[in-house]
Amino acid sequence: MTSACHRVTVATAQYPIDRLRRFDDFVDKANRWVADAAGRGAELLVFPEYGGMELTSLLPEAVLGDLSAQLEALQPLRDDYLATWTGLARRHAVTLLTPSLPWRVDDDRYVNRAWLITPDGRAAHQDKQIMTRFENDDWGVGPGDGLRLFDTPAGRLGVLICYDCEFPDLARTLVEAGADLLLVPSCTDTLAGYHRVRLSAQARAIEQQVAVVHSPTVGEAPWSPAVDINTGHAAVYTPCDHGFPPDGILIRGDDAPGWQLATLDLPLIRALRERGQVNNFHDWPHQHSRLAQGLQHLDLAADSRGY
Repeated sequence: MTSACHRVTVATAQYPIDRLRRFDDFVDKANRWVADAAGRGAELLVFPEYGGMELTSLLPEAVLGDLSAQLEALQPLRDDYLATWTGLARRHAVTLLTPSLPWRVDDDRYVNRAWLITPDGRAAHQDKQIMTRFENDDWGVGPGDGLRLFDTPAGRLGVLICYDCEFPDLARTLVEAGADLLLVPSCTDTLAGYHRVRLSAQARAIEQQVAVVHSPTVGEAPWSPAVDINTGHAAVYTPCDHGFPPDGILIRGDDAPGWQLATLDLPLIRALRERGQVNNFHDWPHQHSRLAQGLQHLDLAADSRGY
């Protein structure tokens, strides 16, 4: 499957963590969300990091408040979870990034895994690369497989899960390899965390002259110690250049859960790397050659009485 050169309509979710009574409640919710976006013409649907944690509401009360026990208890649900999203991608003929979920791997570690599914039901995963202090220190969720580049009907896609987008070299690697779009699913509990991800996503769009699609969890889930508070605004960010908004914000949501839709002209974005007002993508290596000349430290404050 090769990257397509076309315009693509993207739907990015501002997704609430709901308390479910049974697994069918999750299936019904997933059906409503996908049908809504597909019915409005979306070809690529992006869900947030840890949106799958709403499945913990189905667990026994004794497990519900135990971060470690939740990881193990979620695993029997994961195959049906993935099958639900796969069926919806096929039924609605969309490319879909699932909400991520803690996923046990062969060595009994847990990773933060999102699945990218194409309209024909093919699925491949992207694991988070760099873990937050909460994931490392409190939860026991660690990094998994390395970065992947996905050829899909919606374009050539890279996925940077939340904190990953705060590290420029990860984005650079994906765009150098040919990524048309960067998808950034996130889960942040404070405004500070949201703005770190938002500003990093915008910086990556400027640096690499690429569009970035940001999908956060929103709302409160007081019954879940992992995702009890969720803050963010779904958005699509672009370079600040010809044919795009001067502030690089193509669309951004308000406070209500729901989809944000935007149509992206992928060839126009690629053309910016050759004919933009600036040349960020191609000028990236210049910073390394300048740094190779060394840093001069000039002390202009030692003794100013002679001036």
